[in-house]
Formats: sequence, structure tokens, C-alpha cells
Amino acid sequence: MNRKRVAILISGRGSNMAALIAAAKASDYPAEIIGVISNTPSAAGLETARAEGLATAVIRLKDHSDKTAADAAISARLREWQVDLVCLAGFMRLLGPEFCTAWQGRVLNIHPALLPEFPGLDTHARALAAGVAEHGCTVHFVTAGMDEGPIVGQARVPVLAGDTPETLAARVLAEEHRLYADCLAKVARGEIAWTGQ
Repeated sequence: MNRKRVAILISGRGSNMAALIAAAKASDYPAEIIGVISNTPSAAGLETARAEGLATAVIRLKDHSDKTAADAAISARLREWQVDLVCLAGFMRLLGPEFCTAWQGRVLNIHPALLPEFPGLDTHARALAAGVAEHGCTVHFVTAGMDEGPIVGQARVPVLAGDTPETLAARVLAEEHRLYADCLAKVARGEIAWTGQ
């Protein structure tokens, strides 16, 4: 099996990153995680990645003249690692249009809401304030617009009486870990592709 080479971009603890690494350990999984890039040197996920023997890199915006230059540095590292697909896992910086065009159809993101509902931050508190009966998470292809790319898959959870943003977040996170691994596998196998529509 020709496994796709995957890099993960993180900013924090990397729980979705860890779930993808765990899924990719299965011999029949169609992708292998080969490296992790963070824009935050103190990201706890970097230690997890190093403990797994993965290549790591820190590419900070403040070390470059602007966002375009920082994106170009990320792109150069991805090419150096011969990456086929990129997964954003809590990467808390928008990638610019040049990067998104260069990697179109090859970058996935996971968002803790049922897009197009609740793009952006604080999704769980916003879902509770809106009084929705269901909440969840979405894996989508990345475009230059925040949380706007074509949807690859979604998972739903009920919103329960007495939920707080924290309890709802925990319920959604368990589904994020399952959904992201499943969606990456489908894209790696070619079962789902961005047609450019």
C-alpha cells in the first residue's frame, strides 16, 4: 500500500494530532504521519511528536517579515519532507491565500462545530447560547476563508440539559478524534477529493 505522507500543524497540546498519530500506527491505515510543525515553541504537542520519533519544526510568524513569508517557510518545510497531505490540528493562525492555492485540496482542518454554524472561536459557548439541540465537529478542506472550505465529514453529539461549554467540549472532542482519523483515511485513499468546485 502506498501510504500518503502527512504533516500536522499545531499550536497547542495537539490532542487531535495524537489521535491521528495513533490511528496511523495501524498497518492498514492509508497515511503515515511524518512530521509536526508548530507556530508556538512551547506547544506541548511538539514533545508528544518528538516522543513518537517524528520530525518537528517551529516556524513563528515573528521570525519572518510577514504572514506570506511565514507561510512560505511552512510550505518549504512541507516540500522538504515530501508531504502529500497536511492536517491542521488546533493551528491557531489563518494560512494565507498563496499557501491555500499552492496546497489546494491537500490541507484538512477540524473545527469544533457543525459548519456552516459557529465558525471561529468559542463554538461551544455560542452553541449553548443559541439553544441548539445538536452540536458537533467538522473536517473540511482549507481555503483562505476561515472555516469555509468544502466539508469532508461531520459528527454530531446531543446538547444535554445542564451542559457547560466544558462538558460539551469534552463530548465533541471524543468525536473529533474519531472523525479526523476517518476523514484523513478517506482523503488518503482517494475516496474523497476536492474537485475544485
